[in-house]
Amino acid sequence: MNSNEPSEEEKNNWQNNPKNWIWGIFYYNPEDKRMFPPKRIKQMGWTINFANPNSVFLAVILILIVMISSRYIR
Repeated sequence: MNSNEPSEEEKNNWQNNPKNWIWGIFYYNPEDKRMFPPKRIKQMGWTINFANPNSVFLAVILILIVMISSRYIR
């Protein structure tokens, strides 16, 4: 494990801290460098860390690809 990498306990603390969730659904934690952390209920999948500019950029690109391709698939 990298010494700069947070422990699993710290990641779980971030995940469970309500201050890291905007309106309870949008994950925003600048300390967390993960692009796609687990949702509050881990069995529900993954979410975007909106504090990470790379994850927001990737999400916008994916949305644009889906929008553009939906125009051609009819």
